[in-house]
Amino acid sequence: MAGASPLIVTAALDEASFDWFDALRREHFPPGRNLVPAHLTLFHALPGDQEAAAAEAIRSACATTAPMPLSVTGPWSLGRGVAYRIVSPELERLRERLAEAFAPWLVAQDRAPFRPHVTVQNKVAPDAARALLDELQQGFEPFDALAEGLLVWRYRGGPWERLSFAPFTTLGRHSGRLDDAP
Repeated sequence: MAGASPLIVTAALDEASFDWFDALRREHFPPGRNLVPAHLTLFHALPGDQEAAAAEAIRSACATTAPMPLSVTGPWSLGRGVAYRIVSPELERLRERLAEAFAPWLVAQDRAPFRPHVTVQNKVAPDAARALLDELQQGFEPFDALAEGLLVWRYRGGPWERLSFAPFTTLGRHSGRLDDAP
């Protein structure tokens, strides 16, 4: 698998939260650039030739991790887009554990401080992003979501190919197989 396309790791959101974010993304992301569903990225580019080792680390971490609460605290500016901030000490601790396991492979973006978010608009003019931010802030009420596991994707030059889902479980309640559907 030398030279294999990079791997992306995202949190699997509960269905209602995913549907809400994905609808916003479809509405506000430039259509020609919206090639992937709404997502909360933990790692942007793990080496594709390390898929088996990454899968084992993810499987092991998820097998001992319960579904975790996420607080959606509000929209914020990306400059040329808008994202929703996510607060979750549990998710941050899990990401730190995985970052230690993946340390030799982390690119600069994945070594940077983790700022959990879901992007609903990007790659637009700053004025359009400011207008959407103002619109989305009107009447926004923070809400809770749930991370149900981790998804692993392969980058395909724009679109992503979903490779696996590793559910969060309590120890001994699940097989830990990566291919179990949510």
